This record gives sequence, C-alpha cells and structure tokens, in this order.
Amino acid sequence: MTTEPLPAIEVRPRDLSPYRAGNTGIDYVHRFDSGKPGPHVMINALTHGNEFCGMVAATHLLDTGVRPLIGTLTVSFANVAAYESFDPGQPFESRQLVHNMNRIWSAAQLDGDERSPELDRARRMRPAVAAADHILDIHSTSRDVSPFWVYPQFERNAALAIALARPSVHLVMPQGMRTGTPLIEHGAHGRPDHHGVGLVVECGQHFKRSTADFAIEAALDFLAHFGLLGPRPRPAAPQRRYGLLQTWMVKTPAFRFTRPLIGFETFAQGELIATDGADEIRAPCDDCTVLMPARVAIVGREGVYLTRPLD
Repeated sequence: MTTEPLPAIEVRPRDLSPYRAGNTGIDYVHRFDSGKPGPHVMINALTHGNEFCGMVAATHLLDTGVRPLIGTLTVSFANVAAYESFDPGQPFESRQLVHNMNRIWSAAQLDGDERSPELDRARRMRPAVAAADHILDIHSTSRDVSPFWVYPQFERNAALAIALARPSVHLVMPQGMRTGTPLIEHGAHGRPDHHGVGLVVECGQHFKRSTADFAIEAALDFLAHFGLLGPRPRPAAPQRRYGLLQTWMVKTPAFRFTRPLIGFETFAQGELIATDGADEIRAPCDDCTVLMPARVAIVGREGVYLTRPLD
C-alpha cells in the first residue's frame, strides 16, 4: 500500500440527478440537433467515476446552454454509479465498481453474458456511442502531470490532435490499448477505414481545479474544430508524441517501482523500471518514457505504460 498523503480535493462531486433524464431515452445522455447538416460530435464524461474534470466540462456545456451551430451534439455521463460511490477519505476507489469501463467496448464483451454495473451501462450507452461521428472522451490522471492526448494510431486522430495543438503531448497506440477495447475504439471507431475521430484527453490530476478548467477548454476546442461552435484561438506549441510499446498488467501484490515515478521519466535500454514478484520490467529501448505509473499497484490492473518518443 502507498504511504503517500492524499491529494487536495479542489473539485468535488455534485448532484447529477437533474441531468439524469436527458432527452434520448438513455439516462444521462443529452442530444442537441441544430437542424443543419454537419457532424455528430459526442463529448463524454465520467468513464471513470473519480475523474471529475469530465463532469465539470459536461455540466458546463449543459448549464451554459451550448448548442451546435451545425450538426448534432451529444453530451453524456458514463459511469455515474461509480461517481456516486465517491468517498473523500478514499478518493481513488470510485474509479470503477467492477470493470474498467474504458476496456469493455468490444462486441464480445458487450454481447456476452457477463454482468456488472459497467457492462450494463455500456450496453445502454452503446447506441449513443455508435451514432457519433467524432468522440472526445474526457479523462484525468492520478498523478499531477501535464495533459496529453491518447488515441489509436489512425491518421485521422493524429491530424486532429495536432491541429487542436493543446494538449501538446500525445500517447499514440500503434496496436490499440492492448488491455481491452476503449470507448473511442468501439465499433467503427476501431477501424482504420472509418471517417470518425476518437480521442481521449487526459487533463491533469483528478481533483485539481486547473484540470477541470482544462477539460472545459478541450471540449470547446473539439466542438469548434468541427464547426459546432465558432472559431477559437489555437496556441502554437511544439508537439511531443510517444508510441506505446508495452502495457504492464500487475501480476502480484509485490509490484514495486525501483524509484518513485509520476510519469514522463525516462530510462535507458535494459534499465530496471519495476519488479513484479519474480518478473523484472526493464526498458525495451533507450529514452523509454513511462506514462501513467500506478499510484497503488492493484493485481489485474495496469501498472505502467512503456513508450518511446516518436518525433
């Protein structure tokens, strides 16, 4: 168990019951049609229950009456059940109830017989996700690191992330997530020939106000890019792109990093990064960069992502 102090909770959950009914027949899913031709864009929040920045961004869109100038806008809250389990004394525990809701979007799992709150919710949301041309799934990180994109290595995703310019850091998945199917790869969005973009934006540490503020800006940028809102200024920033090499799933309670990590530390080829029982996790290349190292190692969950610079 970690002995780290709990982070300050600058953003706390709010009652989402006023948003439950929506207007789609799916709880917590809201859709607005401009009546004019254009793309269908989805802004999704709370794939993980303790990632409050998405909740802030989604409620901002709804509370301020954002409506699309063209096309259709869908605003959704995914894992509300996990969100409602939040305990400030254990703020990391409400990430999920049973399943990681960002790994279960394959047809095999959604069409299977297994049940859980996350699977049941994904099945209900499935038509809304499938209907969207372009999806922004808003996330945050347990560690206090700079925001970054995460997306499958399709040219359409890279081109949009670069065009939006912020965040300026990218985690590119050449072979997908490798540990399951995320929401942005559900159905047609997981095919190289699909026209639609699917991006995750990791906005910063879960409970910081600056993370929530960034999520709002990211959502507005995304909508403006597709013409659903008016133009917005785009910062000029050098882009840093990392390709995913390996995702280490924790095998034993003895998983340990060789030194404290928060993310974006680099290792030389062969350098020891962590141990997991008898297994050693070593850098597969020079300048191996670790992303999203687990704050607490939990057997069966991701322990660390190993990447390499692409540019």
